[in-house]
Order: sequence, then C-alpha cells, then structure tokens
Amino acid sequence: MRSRILGTGKAVPSRVLTNADLEKTVQTSDAWIVERTGIRERRILEEGRTTSDLAADAGRAALAAAETEPSALDAIIVCTVTPDMPLPACAVTVQQKLGATCAAFDMAAACAGFVYGLAVGDALVRTGAYRRVLVVGVEVLSRHVDWTDRNTCVLFGDGAGAVVLGPSEGERGVLSTHLFADGAQAPLLTIPGGGTAHPPTADTLERRLHSVKMNGRGVFAHAVRNIARASLVAIEANGVRPEDVTWVVAHQANLRILEGVAEKTRLPLSKFYLNIARYGNTSSASIPIALDEAVRDGTIKPGDLLLMSALGAGFSWGSALVRW
Repeated sequence: MRSRILGTGKAVPSRVLTNADLEKTVQTSDAWIVERTGIRERRILEEGRTTSDLAADAGRAALAAAETEPSALDAIIVCTVTPDMPLPACAVTVQQKLGATCAAFDMAAACAGFVYGLAVGDALVRTGAYRRVLVVGVEVLSRHVDWTDRNTCVLFGDGAGAVVLGPSEGERGVLSTHLFADGAQAPLLTIPGGGTAHPPTADTLERRLHSVKMNGRGVFAHAVRNIARASLVAIEANGVRPEDVTWVVAHQANLRILEGVAEKTRLPLSKFYLNIARYGNTSSASIPIALDEAVRDGTIKPGDLLLMSALGAGFSWGSALVRW
C-alpha cells in the first residue's frame, strides 16, 4: 500500500506586481531582480481575502480533479507559516469553507512545508485508516514583507497549491519521502515578531519585527547544498539513477539556487519545471502550484518519475520521489 496523488489544484491572486512596479517604490530594477533571482512578477492577495480563502480555492480545484467530494475527506493538512490568525488552525477554517467534516491541522515548515505535509499525508494513507487526504501548501507572505527592504520584498508572492492523496497498490504513487532539519541555522531566516519571544507591541511594530528577516548569502549556500543532498537521498533510496528522473518539481525560491542544485545533482536544468518568473517565491505553495501547472498543461504524463525537493526556514528541508 502506498499513497497516490489523485488530483491537483492551485489558486493564485489576480493582482500582478511586476518588477517595473517595484522600481517605483524601492531602489531596484527589473534587470537587477531578474539577474539575481529569475523573478519577473509575483501575485499579491487582494485586500479582504485571507490565506484560508486561497487554500480553499486550491482545495476545491484538487478535489474536482480527483473526482472527490469534500465529505469523503478523512483529513486536511494545511502547510503554512502565514495563517489567517494564530488560533485556531487555518486548516479548520479551510475545512469549514469546503464543507468537509474530517480531521484538520496545520504544519509549519516554511518553504519546505509541502514536502513535510506530503510526507505526513502519505504516512496517514499508508496506515490504511485514511483513504482521502487533502494536502494544501499556501502562503500570503506579502503581508509579512518589509516593502522598504529591497533584498526581501522582491522575492515573495502569494498563492496556494493542493493535492488529494488516496491509496494505491500499483507502481504509481509516492515512492518515498525524506525529511531533515537543523535548528542551528534558524537565525538566517525568520519573522521574529508575533510569538512569545517578541509579542506584538508598539516597539516590535516600529522595529519591523513582524516582517521577514533574511541573510541571503547564508540561505543560498544552505539551500543549494541541502536541496541537492536531499534530492540524491531520494534517488539512491529507490535504487534509481539521476537520469531516470523525468521531472524535478523543486521549490521555486531563486533560479540561481536551482541552477546550483542542477549542477550538484547532475540533473540538467532542462528537467526542472520552472515558473518562478511568474510567481516568485510562494514558499510552501510553490511545489504544488508548479505540479498543478505541469499536470494540467500535459508536461507531466503517467509513468513519469518526479523528484520534489525544498528547503525553508528552520532550516527544514526534504524530498520526495513520486511515480506519476
């Protein structure tokens, strides 16, 4: 028994923020952003809409693709570090908006969130007790960005992606998942304010502690090294070769990071599905958004071997190998 992805879905805001738009507000340029990140535009959630709205929209699309009713779900896992509010879990709000009556909980592993959620969803299905699990990766980081910091505000976009998992006894499905973490590197990428360490006060707001703080060089080095290592672990664990991988659906954080991963794993960049130019870094949503696009446009076909890998704040990172 293993789990198989029965359907995929995505939801992205209609508002597009281009590099040209950012040129008007911070000291940057389209050429500078593209050269260093590969990003040309990103989506920004409209006022009045929330993380759970995006998650529910992506969930509905995945459920429709899987030909599954919300009432058939046994669990909903929402992977996010930008929920509607600290309490309750974003997943229960998504459950209510979908009209489901199942277990629902959040997972916080930042940009590695979807891989972590896929691993947990896969484990639930493998027990035999859960037959339909919805895994959603969703972030609204635009509301946690310091729009005066050109090193971070150019990177992030909003969006959601989802998959429905179900049991499979054939060769298709999630072959393995591999999860890692190193808390010693946590200071390199944080949102310091809002928790018990720095509760919301006038001082934390003035110091912009509720916005993303990042050591770009440190994150870059760890991302290339650990995403590459996790990718090779998944390949070796299943007795296949890098050349056997059909597509790499990796976290879309920075094009230069993916180029570095391609070099270290000896997987050609032509095998990497890329959409970072249009969406930027959507954190835990990036892999399921890319997966949905690749499935729906016919890039991914039955029998393809997919490698998923990501690293996020924590640091948390991981990989999965999937036979489509």
